[in-house]
Amino acid sequence: MDARSARPKGIALTDRQRLAWLRLIRSDNVGPATFRDLINHFGSAETALAALPELSARGGATRSIRITTEAEVQRELEIAHRFGARFVGIGEPEYPQALRQIDGAPPLLAVKGNLAAVAQPAVGIVGSRNASISGAKFAAMVARDCGRAGYTVVSGLARGIDTAAHRASMDTGTVAAIAGGLDQPYPPENAGLLEEIWDGNGLAVSEMPFGWEPRARDFPRRNRLIAGISLGVVVVEAATRSGSLITARLAGEFGRLVFAVPGSPLDPRCHGTNGLLKDGAMIVTGPEDVIEALAPISQLDLFSAPVAEEPDHGSGASMMPPDESDRSRITDALGPTPVEIDDIIRHTGLPASSVYLVLLELDIAGRLHRHPGGLVSLAMDI
Repeated sequence: MDARSARPKGIALTDRQRLAWLRLIRSDNVGPATFRDLINHFGSAETALAALPELSARGGATRSIRITTEAEVQRELEIAHRFGARFVGIGEPEYPQALRQIDGAPPLLAVKGNLAAVAQPAVGIVGSRNASISGAKFAAMVARDCGRAGYTVVSGLARGIDTAAHRASMDTGTVAAIAGGLDQPYPPENAGLLEEIWDGNGLAVSEMPFGWEPRARDFPRRNRLIAGISLGVVVVEAATRSGSLITARLAGEFGRLVFAVPGSPLDPRCHGTNGLLKDGAMIVTGPEDVIEALAPISQLDLFSAPVAEEPDHGSGASMMPPDESDRSRITDALGPTPVEIDDIIRHTGLPASSVYLVLLELDIAGRLHRHPGGLVSLAMDI
C-alpha cells in the first residue's frame, strides 16, 4: 500500500471524551504511559478520573492527588479555540500516524495550522543552533529537495539548522514541534516564523498546556515528537553534548533511520555528527542520500496499526485490588535499580494483572519512576 495515498485511520473522540482525556493527562502524576495504562485498565478516562484518589491512597501517597477540574479544562479548550488551535487524540485520523507507535506517545496534541502536513511521510532535520553558513545552506538544500520529493520536514523551531529547515520547506509542508505551549514559542525571535508556518502549509504541535513556558527538561520531550513523527532524522552539525543527539538516539530507539552529515574534525559543531557516523548512522552528502533511503519505507503502510479507542468497559476496572501481602511483595521487589515488569511478575509469582495494578497505584502516588524500554524503579526520594 502507498502510504502517501493511504487514508488516515482512526475514530474521532466525542466532546465529552476529549474533555475527560484532557482532564486526565493534566492531572498530577499522569504522564503518557500512565494515561495509557489507566485507559487500558478502566476503559475510559472518566472512570479513571474517578478512581485516581483511591489508587493514590493505595499506592501510599502522603498527600491528596490534584485532579484537574472540568472548569480548568474548559478554560484551556476556550483558550485553544480563541487561538485557532485544537486538540487531537491519539486514536483520531488527524493524529500523526507514525507518532502513534512510539512508547509514551502523547494522548493529546495541541495543533494549529494545516493538518495535511502530517498526512504524508515526514523527515526530521535538526542540528546546531550556532550553525555555520555552509551547515545552514546544506540543511536548507536537504529540506527543499525532500519537500519536493513529497516529504514533510519536521524540526524544533530552534535557531540555526532548525530555522533553515523550516524556511526551506515552507511551501511543501513543515511541522514545528514546540517545547512549551503553542502560545509560548522558543526562541521568542522565531515567533514570526511560527506564524508563517501555521498560516501557510505547515503545522505547529505541542503536548504542553497553553501558557506553559518551556524549561530545560521540556526540550527532550519535544525532541521525541520530532523523532516520532519522522521516518528518519537528518542531523546537520551537532556538538558532542547536543539536543540533536538526543533526537538521533530517540529516532534509533523508535526504529527510524538516522542520517548524519560529516564535518571537519576541527569544528566542534561536527563532533557529534561525526560520532553518529562512527556509530553506524547513514552518511549524507546530498539530499538524494536521504530520499533514496526513505523511498522503500515511505511507500509502505507501516504505521496503520489498530487505532486507540476507549472500550465500553475496562477488563480490569472491576477486578479486586491485591491484598496487602501481595502489595508488599511487589513493592519489596522494587528498588532504585530499573527492572523489567516481566521480571517482577516472575520474581513474585503473582498474576500479571495484580502486578500492573500495584505499579499503577505506586505511579499515581508518585512513588514509581518509569524508564525507557518499559523499565520501572521505586522512587526512593519520596
